[in-house]
Amino acid sequence: MTTYKVGYIVGSLATHSINRTLSKALIRLAPPELEFDEIPIRDLPLYSYDYDSDFPAEGRALKTAIASADAILFVTPEYNRSIPGALKNAIDWASRPWGDNSFTHKPSAVIGASPGAIGTAVAQQSLRSVLGYCNSPQMNAPEAYIRFSPEVFTDDGQVTNSDTEGFLRRFMEEFRDHIVRVLTVLPPRKS
Repeated sequence: MTTYKVGYIVGSLATHSINRTLSKALIRLAPPELEFDEIPIRDLPLYSYDYDSDFPAEGRALKTAIASADAILFVTPEYNRSIPGALKNAIDWASRPWGDNSFTHKPSAVIGASPGAIGTAVAQQSLRSVLGYCNSPQMNAPEAYIRFSPEVFTDDGQVTNSDTEGFLRRFMEEFRDHIVRVLTVLPPRKS
């Protein structure tokens, strides 16, 4: 059995983010071929091209973490009908300096949770646009706009609703299949 290392990025900086809880559930429900490491974004300074000639340690650590992953899973909230600033900042760091984009040919998937009825649909479309520009092959389906309820998701990542659990399990199986397909036709980019 081939194992794939998935780096996951939680778009919220909040310690008790519902998207962090969702990430725990996704890891619990993922196929055994997927191993997960969180890629932290909290300590990144605001990106400026002034850093391009001498990346700070936080920027280098982010790029190293993405390079060591076979795929990236984005678990993000929606802020003001878009992605959180911290997540966009991390993507800017990872895609710079020009010509050294960490997302090139890196399989990715996008999911998010919100207490609202449309989940994180608008934020996900915004993120998909950015990832498309960054040349990251994205899993396009199934789309997953999760309406978060504390009755369904426990703090440790248990899912108490069988329909939701089944959907999230299928989402993660599809992500595994997407990773395999992408890495079969687009071998990892040489450093």
